[in-house]
Amino acid sequence: MADHFTLLRTDSATAARRGRLVTRHGVVETPIFMPVGTQGTVKAVTPVHLHEIGAQIILANTYHLNLRPGSELIRDLGGLHKFMGWDGPILTDSGGFQVFSLAKLRQVRDEGITFQSHLDGATIFLGPREVMAIQKNLGSDVAMVLDECPPWPCEREVCVRAIERSRQWAAACRDAAMESGFLAAGHHVFAIVQGSTFDDLRREAAQSLAALDFPGYAIGGVSVGEPEPEMLKQVAVTAPFLPADKPRYTMGLGTPPQVLRMIALGIDMFDCVLPTRVARNGLAFTPDGPMNLRNEQYRTDARPIVEGLDNYTCRNFSRAYVRHLSVAGEMLAGTLLTIHNLHFYLDLVAQARTHLETGDFGSWHRAWISRYEAGVAARR
Repeated sequence: MADHFTLLRTDSATAARRGRLVTRHGVVETPIFMPVGTQGTVKAVTPVHLHEIGAQIILANTYHLNLRPGSELIRDLGGLHKFMGWDGPILTDSGGFQVFSLAKLRQVRDEGITFQSHLDGATIFLGPREVMAIQKNLGSDVAMVLDECPPWPCEREVCVRAIERSRQWAAACRDAAMESGFLAAGHHVFAIVQGSTFDDLRREAAQSLAALDFPGYAIGGVSVGEPEPEMLKQVAVTAPFLPADKPRYTMGLGTPPQVLRMIALGIDMFDCVLPTRVARNGLAFTPDGPMNLRNEQYRTDARPIVEGLDNYTCRNFSRAYVRHLSVAGEMLAGTLLTIHNLHFYLDLVAQARTHLETGDFGSWHRAWISRYEAGVAARR
C-alpha cells in the first residue's frame, strides 16, 4: 500500500473505490472533484467560499501562471498557497494540454516543446526539467508530468510516437523531481496515460508508466472531441491497468453523470471548468438536469435553485433573484451560481463516498443518473 494513499473500500457491484490521499496541505477524501483555479483563482469566488462548500483540493494551471505573473515571483512571495490565500492542497497540471491546444504556435521535439506565448509572442521552451522546476516554484502538492496529448482523431503512428515521448518525459520528470528534493519533501508527481482511442496502446502506456512507480496516475487525452461513449470506453480500458494502491485521476471531465460513471469505473479524482463556466451564463445544475435561469419561466419563481441543498446561494436567494442578476449582467450572478454549481458537484461526490461506505453505490448511482437524464430529456 502506498503510504500517501489508502484504499479504504471497494464497491462489490462496480469498480468504484473509496480512498484517502495525504498531501502536505491536508487530507483529500476520494472520490473528489477539484474546482479549477486556472490563474490562481477559482473564477468569481474566494477561498472562503471554497472552504464553505467543502472543496478539499483545487487545480491551478502551470502554463498560465508561469507566463503571468511568473513562477519565480510566486516562489519569492511564499508559493502559490500563500499567493492566492488558499491553505488546502493544490494540484497543478504541467501545461502540456495548453501547448496541445496551441498547435499553430508550438513545435514538439524529443527534448520538449518550443512555443510562442499567447500573451506577447515570446518564444518559450518547456521540457521535463523546466516543468518540474516551475511546479516546485509554485509549491504544488500534486504536480503533473509533461506529456504529449495526441489529437482526435489521429493516426496510430502519431499516437505511438506521442506515447513513447510521454513515457520518456514522465521518467525525466520523476528523475528531476527526485534530484531536486521535490519528492523527498512530500510533494507528489502523477504520470499521465495517453493512447487516444487505441485500446491496446492505452493498456501498454498504462503498464509502462505503472512500472515507473509514480505516486499517482492520470488518464489524459479524453474529452478532446471524441464521442462520449468512446471517452468512457477509454477510461474503462485504462483504469484496470493502473496500480490499485495509487490514486487515479481523469483530467478535464465532466458532466455530473460522467463523473458518477467514471467513479463506477474506478476513478478517484476529477476536475472540470464546466460548473464555473456555465455559471457565468446563467446555468445551474440540479438533480433533474441543468436549469437555464435566464428563461422567462423563472422570473417570479420564489423557490431556491435546489430545495434543501445547503449552500449560501440556495439558503438565501430565490431563482427569481438570481435570474434577475444574470439577465441584468450583474457580477453577483456569477458568484452565486458558481457557489451553487461547485457545491452541487462537491455534494455529489460526497454522496458517492457515503454510498460507497454503506455499500449501495451501484444502485444509487444508476438511479441518480436516470433521474438526471430524464430531467434533461424533459427540458428538450
